[in-house]
Amino acid sequence: MNAMPPLGEPASEPVATSAPGQEAAQEADRPAAPLGPGRETLHYAVRNPKLLIGLGVVTVLLLTGLFGPFLLDGADPHAYSGTQAAPPSGENWFGTTTFGQDVFAQFVHGLRATFLVGVIGGGIAAVIAMLVGFFAGYRGGVVDEVLTMFTNIVLVIPSLAVLLIVNAYLGVRSVPVQGLFIGLTSWPWAARAIRAQTFSLRTRDFVDLARLSGSRTWRIIFREIAPNMSSYLFMTFILLFGGAILIASSLDFIGLGPTDGVSLGLMLQSAQQWSALQLGMWWWFVPPGVGITAVVGALYVANVGLDEVFNPKLRES
Repeated sequence: MNAMPPLGEPASEPVATSAPGQEAAQEADRPAAPLGPGRETLHYAVRNPKLLIGLGVVTVLLLTGLFGPFLLDGADPHAYSGTQAAPPSGENWFGTTTFGQDVFAQFVHGLRATFLVGVIGGGIAAVIAMLVGFFAGYRGGVVDEVLTMFTNIVLVIPSLAVLLIVNAYLGVRSVPVQGLFIGLTSWPWAARAIRAQTFSLRTRDFVDLARLSGSRTWRIIFREIAPNMSSYLFMTFILLFGGAILIASSLDFIGLGPTDGVSLGLMLQSAQQWSALQLGMWWWFVPPGVGITAVVGALYVANVGLDEVFNPKLRES
C-alpha cells in the first residue's frame, strides 16, 4: 500500500522537469535584451553596406593622400624627370605627362590637397551654419528675422560667381585660402536646415526644464539641443565636405585654383590645357577624374548609409 501523508499536511505536488533540449528551445524563444542607444547604432552601422563601402573608399583614398608622399621619398610632383608622355609602367605607375612629370606623384599630392580643402571649406561652412541656425531657431523673434534675412541674401547670391570674381581679382595662392572662401559662401542652405530642426526642438520638455533652471542661451543650445541633433549635424558636415571638394575642383579646372601646389582639379586643368585627350594620354586625366568622383561619391553613399542607421524607419534589418 502507498503511504498516506499525515493529516493536516497537503500532498506534495510532482516537480515538473524538462529535457535539456526543451530548455535550450525556451532560451532561444526568449526576446533578446534591448541594446543601449550607442550599441544599437553600432549594431546597425556595422551591418549597413552603404556606410561600410563609402567609409572604406574614403579611408583608402585618405591614407593614400596622407602617406603616399612619404612612400615616394618626398618626390616633387612638379619635377621634370623620366620619359615624356610615357604610359603606365612599373617605374611610373600612372605614367608621365608631356613634360615627364610623374602622374602618380601628382595624384597622391592632389588627394591630400583635395581632402584639405574639403575639411577647411566644409568645417568653416558647418560652424557658420550651426551658429546662425541654432541662434535663429532658438531665440526666434527679431533675432530670427535678422539672421534669416541675412541667410536668404547670401543664399540667392550665386556663390560660384562670387568665387570666380574673388579668385580672379584677389588671387588664390594656397589651398587653405581657397577653402576659406568656399566655406564663407556655402553655409546658407545648411543654416536654414539647422534652424528648422532647432525650431522644433526648442519646445521640448528638456529645453523648458533647462530654461526654468536658469541656464543661459548658449548652454541650452550646446548642452541640450545640439547633442540631440548630433547625427543630423554630422551628416550635414559630410554634405558640406563633398560640396567644398566639388566647388574647389571646378575652380581649379577653369584655372582659378591655387597657384602654389597641386590638386586633382589642377591636374585636370593641366591635362586639358596640353591636349591630353587629343593625344590619347588617358592616364593623365583619368586618375584625377576618378579620384574626385570616388571621394565625393563615397561621401554621399556613406551619408545615405548614415541616414539609414540613424533613422529607424529606413533600417532594413
